[in-house]
Amino acid sequence: MAVLDDLLELCDGALKAAETLYGAARRGVRAKVFDPEHGLDLERLDRNQNAAHGLAWMATYVEALRQMLRWARALQEAGRFGQTEQLILQLAYAEYLAQLAGGIPMSQVEIVRPHDLDIAEEDVEHFRTREVRRLILAGSADIVWARLAYLLEENADSGGFGQTGLDEDLVMVRDQFRRYADERIKPHAHGWHLRDEFIPMEVLEELGELGVFGLTVPEEHGGLGMSKVAMCVVTEELSRGYLGVGSLGTRTEIAAELILSGGTDEQKARWLPGIVSGAIIPTAVFTEPGTGSDLGSLKTRAEKDGDVYRITGNKTWITHAARADVMTLLARTDPDEKGYRGLSMFLAEKPRATENEAFPAKGMSGGEIGVLGYRGMKEYELGFDGFEVRADNLLGGKEGQGFKQLMATFESARIQTGARAVGVAQAAFELGLAYARERNQFGRAIVGFPRVANKLAWMAVETMVARQLVWFSAREKDAGRRCDLEAGMAKLLGARIAWAAADNALQIHGGNGYAMEYEISRVLCDARILNIFEGAAEIQAQVIARRLLADAN
Repeated sequence: MAVLDDLLELCDGALKAAETLYGAARRGVRAKVFDPEHGLDLERLDRNQNAAHGLAWMATYVEALRQMLRWARALQEAGRFGQTEQLILQLAYAEYLAQLAGGIPMSQVEIVRPHDLDIAEEDVEHFRTREVRRLILAGSADIVWARLAYLLEENADSGGFGQTGLDEDLVMVRDQFRRYADERIKPHAHGWHLRDEFIPMEVLEELGELGVFGLTVPEEHGGLGMSKVAMCVVTEELSRGYLGVGSLGTRTEIAAELILSGGTDEQKARWLPGIVSGAIIPTAVFTEPGTGSDLGSLKTRAEKDGDVYRITGNKTWITHAARADVMTLLARTDPDEKGYRGLSMFLAEKPRATENEAFPAKGMSGGEIGVLGYRGMKEYELGFDGFEVRADNLLGGKEGQGFKQLMATFESARIQTGARAVGVAQAAFELGLAYARERNQFGRAIVGFPRVANKLAWMAVETMVARQLVWFSAREKDAGRRCDLEAGMAKLLGARIAWAAADNALQIHGGNGYAMEYEISRVLCDARILNIFEGAAEIQAQVIARRLLADAN
C-alpha cells in the first residue's frame, strides 16, 4: 500500500507513543545523572555522556516527527497534501520510529539504543503500538520507496520536490533567491572552490542591494524587518548555490544581533546601516587555539589604556578576516575573574587586506588556514600584540558582559546553520538526481535501480524533515520565545542530514563523484563542516541534554 488512507491519524497515535518512550528515556537518564540533594551532577553527566547525548538525539527525533505532522496537517487544510507529501511523511515516520525502537545513529559509529538510556523492555513494547507497527511495516514496502522516487524524478524539471508549506509572500522570496542562486552563484561556485578564491566583491554588493545583510534588522536601522523564517528561506537558497555565499548572511546576522541586543544607541547608529548595506563586512573573532567551544578559558587580553584598549593574544578559525572591516572580538578585560565573567565584547575596527598584505593593521598579524571546503571567505589564524581598539567600541559600554552578549546570538546562529545545512542537503539531492537520470549503465538510467532510487527518496525525506525543524525553531524565535533547545536540535539533525545527503549523492556518482571536476566533490567537503562549527555535534548534544535534564520533572 503506497499511501495509508488514515495516515495523519496513524502519525498522531505514533507521535504520542514516541513522546511516551521519550518520557521513559528521560526518567532513565535522569536517574543516572541527578543527585537527590543537589540536582544535576555534572560529573555524573560526563560519565554518562553517551546516554545523555542519546537522550538529546531522541528528543530531536520526537520534535522532528511533531513538526512533520504539523506540516502535513497545514498542507491538508490548504488542500496541498498530495501524494509526494504523503509519502515523505510516511517514510519519515516509518524510519524514525524504527530507529527510536532499534537504535539512533549519533554518528557513523555510535548507535544509541533504548537500553543505553535505561528504558525498560516493557516500555519499548508499549511503544510498539498498532500505529507504530503499521507505519514501520508500510514504510518497509519497496513500492513506497519506488513510488516516491518516481514522483521526484517525474517532477524534477519543475522543482517538484514536495510542498514546503510556505505562505505566498515567502514563496516569492524563495523564488527570487532561487533564481539568483541559479543564475549568479551555481555557474561559478565550483570554479571559486577549485581555485580557492574569494567570492567576488560584486556578489557581496549584489547581496547588499537585495537586502540579504539586513533581512531581519528593524527598518529603523535600515533593514527590511523580516522574519527569521524569511532569513532561513534566503539562506537555504543561497547555500544551495554555494555554502560560502549562504554563510555571508550568517556573518552579518551574528554581528547585527550582537549590536542590536547589546550595543548602545550610538553603536547601533554607527554600525548597523553599513552592515545592512554591505559597506561594512564583519567577522566573528571568538575562538582561540586549544580552547574550541570552551569560551570560558579564553586568554586573549584587553587592557584599558586611556581612551583605548590594547588587545594581546591569539585567535583561530576566523572566517573572512582579511576582508573584514570590523571584528566582533571577545577578550578578557578582567584577568582576575576566571571563566565567563571576565569577558568583554569589542567592535574592533581594522583595515581590509591590501594587494601586498592580508593584515595591514598595526599590532595585528595573521595567516591563512588551508581547508578542504567552506571556501570563498577563507579561514585565518590571528595574532594580536597591543592592537588598539577605541574604548567607545566596547559593546554596550560596560565590561564583563561579553559572554552574555554572545549567548544572546547563539539561537539565531544555530538556526542559520540549520538553514545552511538544508541548502547543502538540497544541493546534494539535486546533483544526485540529475546524475542518476543522465548516467546509463546496463542499458538504462541508474535512477531506475532500487538502491539508487531509495537513496534519492530518503534524501528528499530527510531534507524536508530538517527544513521543517529549522523553520519551527525560527518561528519560535520570531515569537520571542526562548528557543536555544529548538535551535540546537535543528542544527544537530540538519548537519547530520546534510552530510548523509552529500555522501549518498557522491555514492550515486560512483568514481566520478571522487573526481574534483564534479560539483558533488565540493558539496561533500562543504557538508562536513556543518557538524563542527557553531558548536560541534558532541557539544550541541551536551547543551541539549543539559536543558532537557535540568527541566525534567
